Amino acid sequence: MVDEAGGLIQRKVETYTSSIGMGQMIRRQNPQNWSRPKKFFVTFEICFLTFSVYIGSAIYSAGILGVMATFGVSQVAATLGLTLFVAGYAVGPMIWAPMSEIPQIGRNPVYILTLAAFVALQVPVALASNFGMLLAFRFLTGFIGSPSLATGGASIADMYSPAKRTYGLTVWGIGAVCGPTLGPLVGGFAAEAKGWNWPIWELMWLSGFALFMFVFLLPETSSSNILYRRTRRLRKLTGNDKLISEPELIGKDMTGKDIAMMTLVRPFTLLFTEPIVFALDLYIALIYGLLYIWFESFPIVFVDIYGFSLGMEGLAFLGILIGVFVVLPPFVWYQYKYVEPKFNENGELKPELRLPPSFVGAFAIPICLFWFGWSSRPDIHWIMPIIGTAWFSVGAFLLFNSVMNYLSDAYPDMLRVLERSEHSSPSNAIPMATPE
Repeated sequence: MVDEAGGLIQRKVETYTSSIGMGQMIRRQNPQNWSRPKKFFVTFEICFLTFSVYIGSAIYSAGILGVMATFGVSQVAATLGLTLFVAGYAVGPMIWAPMSEIPQIGRNPVYILTLAAFVALQVPVALASNFGMLLAFRFLTGFIGSPSLATGGASIADMYSPAKRTYGLTVWGIGAVCGPTLGPLVGGFAAEAKGWNWPIWELMWLSGFALFMFVFLLPETSSSNILYRRTRRLRKLTGNDKLISEPELIGKDMTGKDIAMMTLVRPFTLLFTEPIVFALDLYIALIYGLLYIWFESFPIVFVDIYGFSLGMEGLAFLGILIGVFVVLPPFVWYQYKYVEPKFNENGELKPELRLPPSFVGAFAIPICLFWFGWSSRPDIHWIMPIIGTAWFSVGAFLLFNSVMNYLSDAYPDMLRVLERSEHSSPSNAIPMATPE
């Protein structure tokens, strides 16, 4: 706190407020001091939000044949509905993530307002009267829904110390993997029975439930916003308008140009001036792109070769989900046994110690693609390519978590910036390269 009248700078608001009995309450409201059950519940909420938005990309793919028939377009054109959605949440973080860092706003308003718009915009998508309208609103829904991807990791980092952060990011990563993999399953039977737009209605119901949870059950995790709101209450309580919170003091002399440089230019500066950041970002973009272009082969394999129905084809994606839960226990054990004990007393770790699991993940991706391609033929049982799909989730899970933890340890003050640069990757264009 800063009392400009007395010239006294107090770094902790508790020092000032303890005399009126509010200091202990403020310490309890620091997200890193929350109880373990509360942290787990909030982590689950963030994970569920990520799942309910991220599923929006792949759930559309279940109705691509219906889109082709309804609007009379080619498969490549119909795939634009997937591509533009992914493009939307690649661009969105550049706008929404910086807003969540402003102490006067915080994370919850960004989450809730954008999620409410995301739910509402599913209506014009499902009721689109022409193909152009469908594509426009698919892009808008991706753009509006992007805070779950851009700010989710920041919310996790708000609650956990560096040594424990990896466990929160691991749970959050499950939501990011489950969304695209369960989308075709959730939407497949609906599209088969009711048409291409019913998966969109399912997306609206799912994200609507997430909105209900966030409005009534999600506490603010931004410590800057919590401190700002407490300072406002103190000013009102004491009548001392000279009380200023530390976040307000930091931003007091910043101009609009300074804010724009910090939030919009900084991610690209880091991306193009740090070779390791550029290389890892490019690699993760490749993995995401491979995921979506690979999904386009599932109807060819399981419908054309093995004779699955559209709904049954969605069940083939369960192999990917099983792979996540197979690799999860050994990954958590490795972090607990070998990584966490190497943090020093200041909560610092040599970043390279985060990377060994990614070496396994880097091999798992090509193993999956070779296994899937080699075994997808009529003389081999359909279970074999499904088993092969599990290797992709093993690789993607290990790579995503290792890279995120490495970058957050190597650039501790740049975690939010790194998330924005990673989710603004060019991977959204890769599905368009799929042959018709």
